[in-house]
Amino acid sequence: MTAVNPNALWAQAFVEELACAGLRHVVIAPGSRSTPLVFAFAGQPEIHVYSQIDERGAGFFALGLANALQQPVALLCTSGTAAAEFYPAIVEAHYSAVPLIVLTADRAHELRESGANQTVDQIKLYGDHVNWFYEVALPEDQPPAIALRNLRTLAHRAYAAAMGQPKGAVHLNFPFRKPLEPTPISRVVVDDTSARANDTSFVTISRGIMQPAARQIEQVNEVIRGAKRGLILCGPRCPRGDFPDAIHRLSLKTGFPVLADALSGVRYRNFANVIGGFETILGINAALQPPDTIIQFGALPTSQSLENYLTGHPPDNWIQVTEDGRWQDPNFLTNEQVWADPVSFADMLTKVPGDPVPNTSQQAWLSNWRASDDLVNRETTGFVNEHWFDGAVLQRVTTFAPENMRLMVGSSLPVRHLDQFGLNADGVTLNAYANRGASGIDGTLASAAGVGAAFPGQPLVVVLGDLSFYHDLNSLLTFIRARVKVTIVVVNNDGGGIFRRLPVSQFEPIFTELFLTPHGLHFEAAARLFGMDYVLAKNQTEFDAAFSGGFENQNSLIIEVPTVSDRDLLLRKQFLEKVKAQFHEARLTELQEDTYDELG
Repeated sequence: MTAVNPNALWAQAFVEELACAGLRHVVIAPGSRSTPLVFAFAGQPEIHVYSQIDERGAGFFALGLANALQQPVALLCTSGTAAAEFYPAIVEAHYSAVPLIVLTADRAHELRESGANQTVDQIKLYGDHVNWFYEVALPEDQPPAIALRNLRTLAHRAYAAAMGQPKGAVHLNFPFRKPLEPTPISRVVVDDTSARANDTSFVTISRGIMQPAARQIEQVNEVIRGAKRGLILCGPRCPRGDFPDAIHRLSLKTGFPVLADALSGVRYRNFANVIGGFETILGINAALQPPDTIIQFGALPTSQSLENYLTGHPPDNWIQVTEDGRWQDPNFLTNEQVWADPVSFADMLTKVPGDPVPNTSQQAWLSNWRASDDLVNRETTGFVNEHWFDGAVLQRVTTFAPENMRLMVGSSLPVRHLDQFGLNADGVTLNAYANRGASGIDGTLASAAGVGAAFPGQPLVVVLGDLSFYHDLNSLLTFIRARVKVTIVVVNNDGGGIFRRLPVSQFEPIFTELFLTPHGLHFEAAARLFGMDYVLAKNQTEFDAAFSGGFENQNSLIIEVPTVSDRDLLLRKQFLEKVKAQFHEARLTELQEDTYDELG
């Protein structure tokens, strides 16, 4: 390998090894000090380069792309505050276990703490929010062989650390001296100390799957055999791939209902025993006895009603299954945590011989959950057909979803409305995402663009509130630069409507002025600014026509839905009261009480 100067040598060797390690995507925010790495990535044919203008949007774009692919994405910027702009996305990556390789360019050591322009302290800038930090050595003219071996190995170590247990971001800080451009120096630098035959990888780092031990399976199977009211919880951040099918098989074997969060990847698969309406079922205090056994995968589901139900009636056995050892129970009711690959764990339980049919109590428990869920599905559809409000928007989005639609939702009210009202996708496979690791409202649009870039040609929809849209308005350009077509649904209730669900809503005028924060904005001008189509949908008929037709258009589309947050809250309460009345009319509550009293 030859290079025109030390910076080019450093960057080319490192990027070449990243490609050998498996990296296929890099997101670059423009700047000067990162020039050597920019040229190296641009010259690497195996890596797709995305250019995003602002660093905060670039960070969330990379986050969405890596989250969708479940593979590391590199993120590159220049020195100074540019690196700080990455921080919100890195925090989300940490708590959502999304693999990122963050590359920050820096001034050489002699310029630090000197008053040099655009120089800040970037050493361990992201603290404990990254899996690993490494300060890369300064490029050298005629470097020793060990320096180049270290550099090449570093690329593989960074990739492996991002894909570690748990997945997350890694941060490599690259100091460079001028010249930053590929300007030849008097002597060509030749890298022959780390040459490789046939372009093979300099080093290979691999990790096996953590298989459950036979004793773990035996113990959990004994608990399942004794369960009369068992549940499977699938929350956000469940594995993808074969996981939904494995859970489906486990549920059929055990008779355990699957309470599937909208972000779990399990709900929208048209599986038997999957319960999507549990937020409503438990929100009306339906007389379900508490579970005696829970098997939890992923984080705790979003539903507040479910959390209240479980904390008010802790089960005898709460088994938390985790591949990376992260604790996912903020109420500390777990009495057994199993460290194992979730798919292998579910499959091994399913294949345990004997007891192929759930006991009578468990069958009755499953039957009542399914009957309750069917009723909630019917009542939800009926209520939405008669009333137009925030929750109805998410019900229509899932109802009209085309096959393999990718749905990004805002992490405040929209994700809660999706969880309660987005109960089915009319038999199609729907994939839902949200930045629910740290649950900030920033970066929703940019993350959605990353998800769309991961699956080019597949339908992409974003549903978010007006504050989230305003907060990330500049990321509309991200879709254009990444060549991603999108339908964006902005539910505009003129402020922070979620705060109406909190006790602080009773304290005026502070509530309106400092929490609700009405802004009076509408977003047609934003659509025009970024060259997107725009529709103002004031009712369900207008929304249905715009949303369904948006998939046929060549251009991206913004649908603004004006709503009133206090009316939305009132209609949600009316919906719960109507469902509660239907439960009593159908005698579901009496059946539940009588059945469980009889069975003990």
